[in-house]
Amino acid sequence: MLSADTWKGLALPVTLIVLGEIFGRMANLTDIDSLAPPSSIVLAFIEAVRDGSVLTTTRDTLITAFTGLAIGGTVGLMIGILLGVLPVADRLMEVTIESIRPIPSIAILPIVLIALGFGYRLEIAIISFACMWPLLILTRAAVRGVEPRLMEVSRALKLSPAARVMKIVIPAALPRIFVAFRLAAGIALIVSVTVEIAINPLGLGHALMVAQQALRPDLMLAYLVWLGVVGWSLNALLLLAQNRLFGRAAIVEDVR
Repeated sequence: MLSADTWKGLALPVTLIVLGEIFGRMANLTDIDSLAPPSSIVLAFIEAVRDGSVLTTTRDTLITAFTGLAIGGTVGLMIGILLGVLPVADRLMEVTIESIRPIPSIAILPIVLIALGFGYRLEIAIISFACMWPLLILTRAAVRGVEPRLMEVSRALKLSPAARVMKIVIPAALPRIFVAFRLAAGIALIVSVTVEIAINPLGLGHALMVAQQALRPDLMLAYLVWLGVVGWSLNALLLLAQNRLFGRAAIVEDVR
């Protein structure tokens, strides 16, 4: 059963849908250059599900988003741990990182396009670049924030640097690292769709643009709503995993 808070949260979206349908019927939004009422959007979505286009485009977008997240996240995590553990390396790399990090990921699209061409590799490369930075920056901060007494214990136990990282640093910093992973997952989906809209002929972003160019506002809005559902579901799953894995620590890290 849904809780009272859930019903309250659904009140606004349901009201907007009803008002949109009423307005659509009163204004007779049937022309191809107009927006579509919610009922037409639902019918267009059902049509896209039946012909398999929603499943195909969603698969393409999620493949590139998750692959780019895995590659960029792994690189960012490793560099972040290294910089957090070795202050000397952090100081040496600070200028380089702060010079490259502000570059918008979409700005490297022309370079990657020349090097890799269209397709999965183009999108994965740009997503990897975008996802690397939140993992790097927040992992570095998380490692620096490890309780100093834990580090003293590791030195007293005469752990090697690798054992210290694996047994002390990573477990202590893991809640904050997972928050960074959640942030990077959202960025991966946003960048994936942005690249598809801009230039790459695959995925949900490309399907949305094709519907717009075909003068199908109902199908275009159906894809747009579906994108919101996919993004919300991804964040909900990660939030559930975070709460199950870290409990109260996850709440504390979100507040920070």
